[in-house]
Amino acid sequence: MKIYSYKFLLVSGLMAIGSVAFSQSPLYKNKSASIPSRVQDLLKRMTLEEKVLQLSQLSFGNNTNANNIGNKVKNIPAGIGSLIYNSDNPVYRNQMQKKAMEETRLGIPILFGNDVIHGLRTVYPISLAQACSWNPQLVQQACAMAAKESKLAGIDWTFSPMIDVARDGRWGRISEGYGEDPYTNAVFGVASVKGYQGNHLSDSFSIAACLKHYVGYGASEGGRDYSYTEISQQTLWDTYLPPFEACVKAGAATLMSSFNDISGVPSSANHYTLTEILKDKWKHQGFVVSDWNAVEQLINQGVAANRKEAGYKAFNAGVDMDMVDKIYIENMPQLLAEKKITQAKIDDAVSRVLHLKFQLGLFDKPFATVLEENERVLLPASRKLAQDLASESIVLLKNKQQMLPIKSNIKSVALIGPMVKDRSNIMGSWAFDSKDEDAETIWEGFGKVFANQVAFNYAKGCDFDSTDESGFQAGIEQANQSDLVIVCLGEKKKWSGENGSRSTLALPAIQEKLVMELKKSGKPIVLVLSSGRPLELVRLEPLADAIVNLWQPGVQGGSALADIVKGNVNPSGKLAVTFPLTTGQIPTYYNMRPNSRTNTQGNYKDISTAPLYWFGHGLSYTTYQYDSVKISATKVKKNEKIVAEVTVSNTGKVSGKETVLWFISNPACSISRPMKELKYFEKKEIAAGGKATYKFEIDPMRDLSFVDATGKKFLESGSYFLLVGGQKVKIEIE
Repeated sequence: MKIYSYKFLLVSGLMAIGSVAFSQSPLYKNKSASIPSRVQDLLKRMTLEEKVLQLSQLSFGNNTNANNIGNKVKNIPAGIGSLIYNSDNPVYRNQMQKKAMEETRLGIPILFGNDVIHGLRTVYPISLAQACSWNPQLVQQACAMAAKESKLAGIDWTFSPMIDVARDGRWGRISEGYGEDPYTNAVFGVASVKGYQGNHLSDSFSIAACLKHYVGYGASEGGRDYSYTEISQQTLWDTYLPPFEACVKAGAATLMSSFNDISGVPSSANHYTLTEILKDKWKHQGFVVSDWNAVEQLINQGVAANRKEAGYKAFNAGVDMDMVDKIYIENMPQLLAEKKITQAKIDDAVSRVLHLKFQLGLFDKPFATVLEENERVLLPASRKLAQDLASESIVLLKNKQQMLPIKSNIKSVALIGPMVKDRSNIMGSWAFDSKDEDAETIWEGFGKVFANQVAFNYAKGCDFDSTDESGFQAGIEQANQSDLVIVCLGEKKKWSGENGSRSTLALPAIQEKLVMELKKSGKPIVLVLSSGRPLELVRLEPLADAIVNLWQPGVQGGSALADIVKGNVNPSGKLAVTFPLTTGQIPTYYNMRPNSRTNTQGNYKDISTAPLYWFGHGLSYTTYQYDSVKISATKVKKNEKIVAEVTVSNTGKVSGKETVLWFISNPACSISRPMKELKYFEKKEIAAGGKATYKFEIDPMRDLSFVDATGKKFLESGSYFLLVGGQKVKIEIE
């Protein structure tokens, strides 16, 4: 694939003449040498052509048929810096890597990336569901499991985690992040980075993480993907940047620039965010890759007249690697010749890419280990981990008269709805390497968990989205023959994720109508919801005796749900995103800023202003009682720490896991702050009749401070409030 111009070859030739002559044992091949010295030695030996290829990424592996893979390998430049590897088979990856190692002058290995968002073959719950577990340790374990499967598939780099704060459920990509709160996104983002990258990137089963989408993508207007975002610098710093800063400090290897236009300057051409903040202020040593075709899309966004100008603006802003559109390959030599970009900046970007490759050990061990599929994916321990995470992610939204767990007098249950026997949509979006046969259906999970203790009757009832009501009658007949009706509704997997924007959070009318018809049976109804976003339940909630939010739980969702319905597992999930009463309430989120008028002024006049379920909502099969908060001091200086404790008692008859959420409020500040802000959370198991003490060590500068529009933290003297378990404790900062 010769696409280089004469000018490119001329400049490359001149660079080659001036390059360092090869020695018999180049320093960059010395395993004992330091990574910085190896990088610098290799950089001095590289031509411009070789450097530009290192800053470019193409896609590979869409067709891994053994008869076609040879041509795919042949058509990819051997010196390419990175490939998006669309396969879970290490054999094809190794074929391409062999070409890079043997057919290039310097033998620089390729970095293979993939969208491993919530598992490779062992698909665990979507990220939004993971946040509802409030168990970052379990999420870290799941990411480590995904990293191992990925590494054994030949993948070195995942485009995950997504830590975009998202408050509009119409945006399809809300499913990929950790909800509406900056702190929650930060904690789970850090857990994911640690899971993927392990203790060291050179470890056998570590892969590089990529924080996305940098930055503010979750604020897309109207929930429409790829759209404009109006974000002030104050909001940028107090809402959208904190998760990225936390994950950069945790050692995240790379970041991905986002598609959105931030108040007139697109993210992929934004020098302020990409260079001034990320590289200069935060001192990030890794590199930035564009999102798919995002450099070329600067033309669509109206800031570049052509591909050359798009490349110039993206690279100078701080995008080190160009994903798939080949703009750097085609234009970088001429931009250098015209002095629009500098050799120093090229060398800096290449150094960042090479540094990661050395960190991953690719120069010393470029090839992936080849194992049989049954030795590397969907292992029993991996499935158990996926089920444990699914169990803790499920949120019990409603449980009228303790309908769940089902009682011993229930002998027959009707399982009705399009989700009951579905094994594809239940895994959610971004599960490209999964296979439908990998997933356990709800029907299969109930059969396994109940083991003939209850008779199950099935009817599909309706499809996900149609006008065909012919299946209603079969559903009604099964309901009439049963003691309890469990209706399993939800979204198709492509209704959320990238390019999955929806104008309404309501399920299609056919699904709502099915529940209305089943209600006529007079039988109690348990509503099970599988979705990638919060849903509008204003018409469905009154019809249900219990509501279980399953999310999109992955390969073990059936058993996870059945265990909760039966009572084998006590639900412990709490919402990481607010469920509006109606779509028209958007935006509604827990940490809004206060209104200028109080009481009911400014509220909606036609519906309630309060959402259906707030952030943090989640029921249990047991009850918890919070003792009075104990605090080490209520008046302190700015540099003095405070210890707050609360003892929680399980006053019910079953063990359970309770998450304590600690919020702070600062009602009078020079910059208006949210009405409350989550600052810490902890989840513990408490035996029936037992107690557990939760402790929050408050560092005033860390936990009570705010940030201004330049990113500077400040802590003002005055009154602050600690909010936990319905209690409000005043703290005075002198």
